[in-house]
Amino acid sequence: MVIANLISYILVLIGALNWGLYGIFNFNLVSTIFAGPRTIGAIIVYSLIAVAALWLIISPIITNGALKLMGHREVREEKA
Repeated sequence: MVIANLISYILVLIGALNWGLYGIFNFNLVSTIFAGPRTIGAIIVYSLIAVAALWLIISPIITNGALKLMGHREVREEKA
């Protein structure tokens, strides 16, 4: 679940940067990379960003309010 949260955060940040570029400079980065806003590559990226945003909304509900970004590490004591 930690990996899904990290990937979701990265995708949502990419989406936010794309919207910021589009709002400020009228430059759509995803459309530029995939040579058009309705190409299959752009549609896949937009869909992945939407799924990532939904995951970040649903994940805390599933885990009772905890959105983990780091795994739990146990500290082992060595017995002498």
